[in-house]
Amino acid sequence: MTLEPDVNSKPVRQVRALFISDVHLGMKTIRVRELIDFLRCHDAETIYLVGDILDGWRLQKTWRWPPEYNIVAELILSKAAAGARVVYLPGNHDELVREYLGTYFGTIELVDRTIHTTATGKTYLVIHGDQFDVVVKNAKWLAHIGDWAYNFALKTNGTINWFRRRMGRGYWSLSAWAKQKVKGAVSVIGRFEEALALEAKEIGVDGVVCGHIHLADMHDRLGIHYINTGDWVESCTAVVEDFEGNFELIRWTHLQPKAVKKKTRRLRKGRK
Repeated sequence: MTLEPDVNSKPVRQVRALFISDVHLGMKTIRVRELIDFLRCHDAETIYLVGDILDGWRLQKTWRWPPEYNIVAELILSKAAAGARVVYLPGNHDELVREYLGTYFGTIELVDRTIHTTATGKTYLVIHGDQFDVVVKNAKWLAHIGDWAYNFALKTNGTINWFRRRMGRGYWSLSAWAKQKVKGAVSVIGRFEEALALEAKEIGVDGVVCGHIHLADMHDRLGIHYINTGDWVESCTAVVEDFEGNFELIRWTHLQPKAVKKKTRRLRKGRK
Protein backbone atom coordinates (compact mmCIF):
# COMPACT_ATOMS: atom_id res chain seq x y z
CA MET A 1 0.00 0.00 0.00
CA THR A 2 1.40 3.43 -0.94
CA LEU A 3 0.26 6.62 0.74
CA GLU A 4 0.16 10.02 -0.95
CA PRO A 5 -0.35 12.59 1.84
CA ASP A 6 -2.40 15.74 1.30
CA VAL A 7 -0.16 18.81 1.29
CA ASN A 8 -2.93 21.12 2.47
CA SER A 9 -3.32 19.52 5.90
CA LYS A 10 -0.43 18.11 7.88
CA PRO A 11 -1.66 16.51 11.09
CA VAL A 12 0.89 14.42 12.97
CA ARG A 13 0.25 10.78 12.20
CA GLN A 14 0.83 8.29 15.01
CA VAL A 15 2.23 4.91 13.93
CA ARG A 16 3.55 1.90 15.73
CA ALA A 17 6.93 1.74 13.95
CA LEU A 18 8.78 3.91 11.46
CA PHE A 19 11.65 2.77 9.22
CA ILE A 20 13.97 5.25 7.44
CA SER A 21 17.25 4.60 5.64
CA ASP A 22 19.78 6.09 3.25
CA VAL A 23 19.44 9.76 4.14
CA HIS A 24 23.14 10.38 3.35
CA LEU A 25 23.67 13.55 5.38
CA GLY A 26 26.75 15.05 3.78
CA MET A 27 25.72 14.50 0.16
CA LYS A 28 24.73 17.72 -1.64
CA THR A 29 21.76 16.34 -3.55
CA ILE A 30 19.73 14.83 -0.70
CA ARG A 31 16.09 15.82 -0.07
CA VAL A 32 16.60 17.03 3.49
CA ARG A 33 13.72 19.52 3.51
CA GLU A 34 11.30 16.79 2.47
CA LEU A 35 12.68 14.58 5.26
CA ILE A 36 12.15 17.36 7.81
CA ASP A 37 8.57 17.76 6.59
CA PHE A 38 8.01 14.01 6.84
CA LEU A 39 9.45 13.73 10.36
CA ARG A 40 7.29 16.60 11.55
CA CYS A 41 4.22 14.75 10.27
CA HIS A 42 4.99 11.36 11.85
CA ASP A 43 5.46 10.07 15.38
CA ALA A 44 6.16 6.44 16.21
CA GLU A 45 6.56 4.21 19.23
CA THR A 46 9.71 2.79 17.63
CA ILE A 47 11.91 4.47 15.02
CA TYR A 48 14.44 2.42 13.08
CA LEU A 49 17.25 4.31 11.35
CA VAL A 50 18.21 1.58 8.88
CA GLY A 51 21.69 2.72 7.91
CA ASP A 52 23.49 5.35 5.82
CA ILE A 53 21.87 8.14 7.77
CA LEU A 54 25.26 9.87 7.63
CA ASP A 55 27.46 9.76 4.53
CA GLY A 56 30.90 9.35 6.04
CA TRP A 57 32.45 8.84 2.60
CA ARG A 58 31.42 12.39 1.65
CA LEU A 59 32.04 14.03 5.02
CA GLN A 60 35.60 12.67 5.18
CA LYS A 61 36.38 14.33 1.83
CA THR A 62 34.51 17.61 2.36
CA TRP A 63 32.82 18.55 5.61
CA ARG A 64 29.34 19.80 4.80
CA TRP A 65 26.80 20.31 7.56
CA PRO A 66 24.11 22.90 6.72
CA PRO A 67 21.55 24.03 9.36
CA GLU A 68 18.90 21.65 7.98
CA TYR A 69 20.98 18.68 9.18
CA ASN A 70 20.74 19.99 12.75
CA ILE A 71 16.96 20.16 12.37
CA VAL A 72 16.86 16.48 11.32
CA ALA A 73 18.98 15.51 14.34
CA GLU A 74 16.89 17.64 16.69
CA LEU A 75 13.65 16.11 15.42
CA ILE A 76 14.91 12.58 15.99
CA LEU A 77 16.37 13.40 19.41
CA SER A 78 13.17 15.17 20.46
CA LYS A 79 11.13 12.09 19.51
CA ALA A 80 13.49 9.95 21.60
CA ALA A 81 13.18 12.38 24.51
CA ALA A 82 9.38 12.17 24.20
CA GLY A 83 9.52 8.40 24.72
CA ALA A 84 10.07 6.87 21.28
CA ARG A 85 12.50 3.98 21.11
CA VAL A 86 15.12 4.88 18.47
CA VAL A 87 17.33 2.14 17.00
CA TYR A 88 20.25 3.05 14.72
CA LEU A 89 21.55 0.26 12.45
CA PRO A 90 24.65 1.66 10.65
CA GLY A 91 25.33 0.97 6.97
CA ASN A 92 28.47 1.04 4.85
CA HIS A 93 28.46 4.83 4.43
CA ASP A 94 28.22 5.42 8.18
CA GLU A 95 30.33 2.38 9.06
CA LEU A 96 32.38 4.43 11.56
CA VAL A 97 29.35 4.19 13.85
CA ARG A 98 29.83 0.41 13.85
CA GLU A 99 32.74 0.89 16.25
CA TYR A 100 30.09 1.64 18.89
CA LEU A 101 27.68 -1.25 18.24
CA GLY A 102 26.06 -2.53 21.40
CA THR A 103 26.18 0.87 23.10
CA TYR A 104 23.87 3.86 23.37
CA PHE A 105 24.17 7.42 22.06
CA GLY A 106 22.04 9.06 24.72
CA THR A 107 18.89 6.96 24.46
CA ILE A 108 19.54 5.81 20.87
CA GLU A 109 20.48 2.13 20.54
CA LEU A 110 23.33 1.24 18.16
CA VAL A 111 23.07 -2.30 16.74
CA ASP A 112 24.10 -4.16 13.60
CA ARG A 113 20.75 -5.94 13.26
CA THR A 114 17.60 -6.46 15.29
CA ILE A 115 14.28 -8.31 15.20
CA HIS A 116 11.08 -6.28 15.00
CA THR A 117 7.86 -7.92 16.20
CA THR A 118 4.66 -6.53 14.68
CA ALA A 119 1.34 -5.94 16.40
CA THR A 120 0.16 -9.30 15.04
CA GLY A 121 3.23 -11.17 16.32
CA LYS A 122 5.10 -11.52 13.03
CA THR A 123 8.87 -11.08 13.17
CA TYR A 124 11.12 -9.13 10.81
CA LEU A 125 14.87 -8.94 10.52
CA VAL A 126 15.88 -5.26 10.37
CA ILE A 127 19.30 -4.64 8.84
CA HIS A 128 20.88 -2.13 6.47
CA GLY A 129 21.80 -4.83 3.95
CA ASP A 130 25.33 -3.99 2.81
CA GLN A 131 26.44 -7.10 4.71
CA PHE A 132 24.85 -9.09 1.87
CA ASP A 133 26.23 -6.97 -0.99
CA VAL A 134 29.04 -8.98 -2.59
CA VAL A 135 30.69 -5.87 -4.07
CA VAL A 136 30.77 -4.02 -0.74
CA LYS A 137 32.05 -7.09 1.11
CA ASN A 138 34.73 -8.23 -1.32
CA ALA A 139 35.71 -5.23 -3.46
CA LYS A 140 35.31 -2.02 -1.51
CA TRP A 141 37.29 -0.08 -4.13
CA LEU A 142 34.66 -1.11 -6.69
CA ALA A 143 31.92 0.04 -4.31
CA HIS A 144 33.57 3.47 -4.20
CA ILE A 145 33.63 3.57 -8.02
CA GLY A 146 29.95 2.69 -8.02
CA ASP A 147 29.33 5.46 -5.51
CA TRP A 148 31.14 7.94 -7.78
CA ALA A 149 29.03 6.80 -10.75
CA TYR A 150 25.85 7.20 -8.70
CA ASN A 151 26.84 10.70 -7.66
CA PHE A 152 27.60 11.56 -11.31
CA ALA A 153 24.13 10.30 -12.29
CA LEU A 154 22.60 12.54 -9.61
CA LYS A 155 24.43 15.58 -11.02
CA THR A 156 23.25 14.65 -14.52
CA ASN A 157 19.72 14.39 -13.14
CA GLY A 158 19.93 18.04 -12.15
CA THR A 159 20.50 19.14 -15.76
CA ILE A 160 17.90 16.75 -17.18
CA ASN A 161 15.24 17.84 -14.70
CA TRP A 162 15.95 21.54 -15.25
CA PHE A 163 14.82 21.03 -18.84
CA ARG A 164 11.89 18.86 -17.72
CA ARG A 165 10.68 21.58 -15.36
CA ARG A 166 10.88 24.12 -18.21
CA MET A 167 8.60 21.82 -20.20
CA GLY A 168 6.20 21.40 -17.29
CA ARG A 169 7.15 17.80 -16.61
CA GLY A 170 7.81 16.04 -13.32
CA TYR A 171 11.02 14.69 -11.81
CA TRP A 172 12.76 11.81 -13.61
CA SER A 173 15.64 9.78 -12.20
CA LEU A 174 18.43 8.51 -14.44
CA SER A 175 19.82 6.31 -11.65
CA ALA A 176 16.43 4.75 -10.88
CA TRP A 177 15.84 4.13 -14.59
CA ALA A 178 19.23 2.41 -14.88
CA LYS A 179 18.53 0.18 -11.87
CA GLN A 180 15.26 -0.99 -13.36
CA LYS A 181 16.31 -1.29 -17.02
CA VAL A 182 19.99 -2.22 -17.14
CA LYS A 183 20.30 -6.01 -17.04
CA GLY A 184 23.38 -6.08 -14.81
CA ALA A 185 21.81 -3.79 -12.23
CA VAL A 186 18.59 -5.80 -12.18
CA SER A 187 20.64 -8.96 -11.63
CA VAL A 188 22.56 -7.43 -8.71
CA ILE A 189 19.34 -6.24 -7.07
CA GLY A 190 17.81 -9.70 -7.52
CA ARG A 191 20.80 -11.40 -5.87
CA PHE A 192 20.70 -8.87 -3.03
CA GLU A 193 17.03 -9.60 -2.35
CA GLU A 194 17.61 -13.36 -2.56
CA ALA A 195 20.49 -13.21 -0.07
CA LEU A 196 18.41 -11.29 2.46
CA ALA A 197 15.44 -13.62 1.94
CA LEU A 198 17.69 -16.63 2.58
CA GLU A 199 19.04 -15.04 5.77
CA ALA A 200 15.49 -14.34 6.96
CA LYS A 201 14.47 -17.96 6.32
CA GLU A 202 17.56 -19.31 8.09
CA ILE A 203 16.89 -17.36 11.28
CA GLY A 204 13.19 -18.19 11.13
CA VAL A 205 11.55 -14.77 10.76
CA ASP A 206 8.59 -13.79 8.60
CA GLY A 207 10.26 -10.96 6.71
CA VAL A 208 13.09 -8.49 6.35
CA VAL A 209 13.29 -4.69 6.38
CA CYS A 210 16.40 -3.23 4.76
CA GLY A 211 17.80 -0.31 2.77
CA HIS A 212 21.14 0.06 0.97
CA ILE A 213 20.14 -0.26 -2.71
CA HIS A 214 17.98 2.92 -2.85
CA LEU A 215 15.06 1.07 -4.39
CA ALA A 216 11.91 1.12 -2.28
CA ASP A 217 9.86 -2.05 -2.64
CA MET A 218 7.58 -4.43 -0.77
CA HIS A 219 6.76 -7.94 -2.01
CA ASP A 220 6.41 -11.63 -1.11
CA ARG A 221 8.02 -13.11 -4.23
CA LEU A 222 10.83 -14.89 -2.37
CA GLY A 223 8.80 -16.74 0.24
CA ILE A 224 9.20 -14.04 2.88
CA HIS A 225 7.91 -10.47 3.16
CA TYR A 226 10.70 -8.34 1.68
CA ILE A 227 10.61 -4.60 2.46
CA ASN A 228 13.14 -2.03 1.26
CA THR A 229 12.76 1.48 2.67
CA GLY A 230 14.32 3.25 -0.34
CA ASP A 231 16.14 6.53 0.27
CA TRP A 232 16.01 10.30 0.86
CA VAL A 233 18.47 11.15 -1.91
CA GLU A 234 15.82 10.94 -4.64
CA SER A 235 12.73 8.88 -3.87
CA CYS A 236 11.87 10.22 -0.38
CA THR A 237 10.43 6.93 0.81
CA ALA A 238 9.86 5.40 4.23
CA VAL A 239 7.98 2.47 5.70
CA VAL A 240 5.58 2.48 8.63
CA GLU A 241 3.73 -0.18 10.57
CA ASP A 242 0.31 0.88 11.80
CA PHE A 243 -1.29 -0.27 15.05
CA GLU A 244 -3.02 -3.18 13.29
CA GLY A 245 0.33 -4.57 12.13
CA ASN A 246 0.05 -3.48 8.49
CA PHE A 247 3.10 -2.17 6.65
CA GLU A 248 2.82 0.82 4.33
CA LEU A 249 5.36 2.20 1.88
CA ILE A 250 5.11 6.00 1.87
CA ARG A 251 6.34 8.01 -1.13
CA TRP A 252 6.57 11.49 0.32
CA THR A 253 7.58 13.21 -2.95
CA HIS A 254 4.04 12.80 -4.28
CA LEU A 255 3.02 15.87 -2.30
CA GLN A 256 6.03 18.02 -3.17
CA PRO A 257 5.27 19.06 -6.79
CA LYS A 258 1.80 20.26 -5.75
CA ALA A 259 3.28 22.37 -2.97
CA VAL A 260 5.90 23.88 -5.24
CA LYS A 261 3.33 24.71 -7.93
CA LYS A 262 1.02 26.42 -5.44
CA LYS A 263 3.88 28.41 -3.96
CA THR A 264 5.03 29.45 -7.44
CA ARG A 265 1.52 30.61 -8.36
CA ARG A 266 1.30 32.70 -5.18
CA LEU A 267 4.66 34.32 -5.93
CA ARG A 268 3.59 35.14 -9.49
CA LYS A 269 0.35 36.72 -8.27
CA GLY A 270 2.32 38.80 -5.79
CA ARG A 271 4.48 40.22 -8.56
CA LYS A 272 1.52 41.46 -10.61
